[in-house]
Amino acid sequence: MGIPAAFRWLSNKYPKIISPVIEDKPIVMDDGTVIPVDITRTNPNGEEFDNLYLDMNGIVHPCSHPEDKPAPKDEEEMMLEIFKYTDRVVNMVRPRKLLLIAIDGVAPRAKMNQQRSRRFRSAKEAKEKEADKQELYKMIKKQNGGVMPPETLESMAKQAFDSNTITPGTPFMDILAGSLRYWCAYKLNTDPGWAKMKVIISDATVPGEGEHKIMDFVRSQRASADHDPNTRHVIYGLDADLIMLGLATHEPYFRVLREDVFFQEGKARTCKLCGQKGHEATQCRGEAKEKDGEFDEKDKAMPLKPFIWLHVSVLREYLAVELDVPGLPFRFDVERAIDDWVFMCSFVGNDFLPHLPALEIRENGIDTLTAIWRDNLPVMGGYLTKDGSVDLDRAQLILNGLAKQEEAIFRRRRATEERREAGQKRRKLNDERNGRNNGRNGNNGVPMDPPQALTHDMIINRTPAPDANAANKSAAAALKSQIQGLMAKESTQEAAESETPPSGASKRKASMIEDDGASTPGSESQVATPPPVVNVDPSEDTVKLWEDGYADRYYEQKFHVDPKDIEFRHKVARAYVEGLAWVLRYYFQGCPDWEWFYPYHYAPFAQDFVDIGKMKINFEKGRISKPFEQLLSVQPAASRHVLPEIFHPLMTEPESEIIDFYPEDFAIDLNGKKMAWQGVALLPFIEMPRLLAAAEKKYPLLSTEDAARNNVGKEVMLLSEANQELYDDIISQFYSKKQGSPELKLNPRVSQGLSGQVKKLDDYLPHGSLEYPLERKAMPSVDDDRSLTVHYEFPQTNHAHKSMLLRGAQPPTPTLNRSDIEELKGKLRHSGRSHGGAPFGRGGYGTNNNRGGRGGGNINYGPDSRGQGGRSNGPPHHNGNQNRFSAPGGYPVPPPGWIPPPPGVAGFGAGLPPPPPPAHYNNGRDSYGYGGQGGGGYGGNQGYYPAPPQPPYNGYGGGGGGGSYYPPSGGQNSRSYNDGRGGFRGGRNHR
Repeated sequence: MGIPAAFRWLSNKYPKIISPVIEDKPIVMDDGTVIPVDITRTNPNGEEFDNLYLDMNGIVHPCSHPEDKPAPKDEEEMMLEIFKYTDRVVNMVRPRKLLLIAIDGVAPRAKMNQQRSRRFRSAKEAKEKEADKQELYKMIKKQNGGVMPPETLESMAKQAFDSNTITPGTPFMDILAGSLRYWCAYKLNTDPGWAKMKVIISDATVPGEGEHKIMDFVRSQRASADHDPNTRHVIYGLDADLIMLGLATHEPYFRVLREDVFFQEGKARTCKLCGQKGHEATQCRGEAKEKDGEFDEKDKAMPLKPFIWLHVSVLREYLAVELDVPGLPFRFDVERAIDDWVFMCSFVGNDFLPHLPALEIRENGIDTLTAIWRDNLPVMGGYLTKDGSVDLDRAQLILNGLAKQEEAIFRRRRATEERREAGQKRRKLNDERNGRNNGRNGNNGVPMDPPQALTHDMIINRTPAPDANAANKSAAAALKSQIQGLMAKESTQEAAESETPPSGASKRKASMIEDDGASTPGSESQVATPPPVVNVDPSEDTVKLWEDGYADRYYEQKFHVDPKDIEFRHKVARAYVEGLAWVLRYYFQGCPDWEWFYPYHYAPFAQDFVDIGKMKINFEKGRISKPFEQLLSVQPAASRHVLPEIFHPLMTEPESEIIDFYPEDFAIDLNGKKMAWQGVALLPFIEMPRLLAAAEKKYPLLSTEDAARNNVGKEVMLLSEANQELYDDIISQFYSKKQGSPELKLNPRVSQGLSGQVKKLDDYLPHGSLEYPLERKAMPSVDDDRSLTVHYEFPQTNHAHKSMLLRGAQPPTPTLNRSDIEELKGKLRHSGRSHGGAPFGRGGYGTNNNRGGRGGGNINYGPDSRGQGGRSNGPPHHNGNQNRFSAPGGYPVPPPGWIPPPPGVAGFGAGLPPPPPPAHYNNGRDSYGYGGQGGGGYGGNQGYYPAPPQPPYNGYGGGGGGGSYYPPSGGQNSRSYNDGRGGFRGGRNHR
């Protein structure tokens, strides 16, 4: 799902889902001999695991272009790094039955749009990085008297790895698949810990995203009568959606393994310009690398980042507590409740849909959705989802609940941003004040010594020079002040002569000082004059969601439609609902439609979802794209080298019928964000019929080798001769004198529970030689290969994946204790309800300042008394103006800016009072001596005497008890009760 920041948010909210991995490491002897980890021994983590699944792209990317060390020199070094990393992961888990390696194949069209955005951004960043690199080389040449050092020439000749090659259909993916097949066979021949392990490899020729191919496998095994419901699963990967997919399996023993994202100690900074450690690109001086050790061998000894477990079973425990709603008119089912929670998480963002504007995971958007769900579940009559299908009438209630708080969320977000910006300005002023006070020496502010060398950032971005050494900080501060003054003076002089676009304000090219004799920013040369600073803030938010009329501005600026066209808004919302249904089906049953995609760059508002229960959504499997079609869909022209040359004119020639799919430049809309990577890349959507028509003309011109890369492949299974029973079963079927059919249905009693079918490989014979596939022969070949390779197919079933624990499943030992549970219950009362704005629903009370701060009372997101049968047909459309939802009893919610009167002023106390204390509290009387009369429905007497006078603005109905599970119904009797969540609530209507 690719929910941004989800992993960190989940681990902070549910701390016991995370635990460190205990790892045995290879032993290095004094003579340099390495003793590998013996994975035949008991797992030091206290539990043995059956199956390990590797979402392989999460290994390939960091190994091919690492962030914390120099990149591998070539593809062979990349493969060796991948082997090393994979071996470490396998050694941690020590799977006893199965290792499944899944590489991303051709993706559904819905995912291609996100891949296209990423790859175009990557190419744009690479172009900018190369331009900066050239500026650095000019600076180095300038510093060295016009002579380029040999180390720099070597660096210039080295081409950076294009990460866009990690896409199905490229030669790199062919090399990766062949290398992994060799390495797994080698391990089966040489490592005793692999002897009983079966290895399945689903490479990039097999359609589907890696993690979803893994989920297809898990679901296929669950459908088998021989599946062990207590199988211990571990999945490795970097995406947060693995957590959601783990929940969606409804397997009781499931863990996610990944690097510890919270570990920062010892992380070396690596310059992206020169590739050296210890500094970043902005501080690069272009100096030659100093060797660490005689052959620089010490530099390569990087500290290993630790790994952590995420226990999906413990997350299930937390959710069982958080999603439990007492007093339901139907049986509570924690499995169905978890499915609803997974579905709602897709509202916060995923790889297929933009997140709803009101929902940010960093703002606890999931908590807001959970609160809405809890308030509406009793009147929905059941759960939102069932086995991957969504009830749209019930989903309408969730979206209605979100619409009630949408504007308050925007206002609170703005208030939070303003407070943060004010704090940053205060800190900046303090830093500058301290710098002025302490940054000068006794020589009238003149620095004692100039800085030792220019840095890349000083030349490109005009940042001041760093301090020459730790003892000369005052001189450096003085120099900084001097440079800043000179820059300001010269900027003023040139401002009237020329205008520079915003990008020019941040970078100054080295070509501007090519003929400058000075080598320091302090030179008086006019060539060193910086470009004028243009006061344009590209991050300025012109929609201003926190102000009235935001919806009109949003659709006019983002969608370029008439703000009065309300039907268009509903059209966008219906497309989004289709997307939600598609994502849910994808997560629980597999890809429902390979051609569907969301056709807009932005999401609608919650208020725009109207009458979605009337929609009829049907998906058809559709056509799966070929690898070259995906490459043409997602790659920019700058990465055309990953495609056969015959396709290049389609991406570059002006007369190409699809040249408009490959813009050289494109806008990135920050959409209210601060960083470019958070923005929306405004790329044209691919029109697939046009693209297919253009590609079809080129297919007959492909070479045999290229055409082979465009075909669909199959999974392969490898196993060792030591896995004797299964090995003999397959050998006797395929390679004995009495060989039978080239297909064999696996017997789960022989294959350790593995179901499926294997097929004989063409032109393959057992006990042949295992050849290392890469040029430099960095690993040995094996003359007598004792492993066996066959094609493997998942078992086919007509049964849908069911949201339930299988019969015979034994729940894990609980991790949460009573204190954990009570703490979580205590937070539920206010969780997701503190966005500010007016309280509403049944039982809200408190003040409202409508300025983005915390609202005074609990908010109930359930349907109000106007709904027919507890159902609502959607909120009225208000075009981004003030909240026009009515409070219970038909009273309007006060307008923005209304503030309740202070104590002692007429009107104080009007509105919905808090629930009365429980009957047994203080002998039936509260601390002020008032009687504890339980109110009826809204407008009922709560026992607060005398009745408060009416305020100037009668925004709330008087009286009313605590939150009701059912729509309020006038004067029904009500009683307070202990909700089991750390407090009492009053006035619940009971039927």
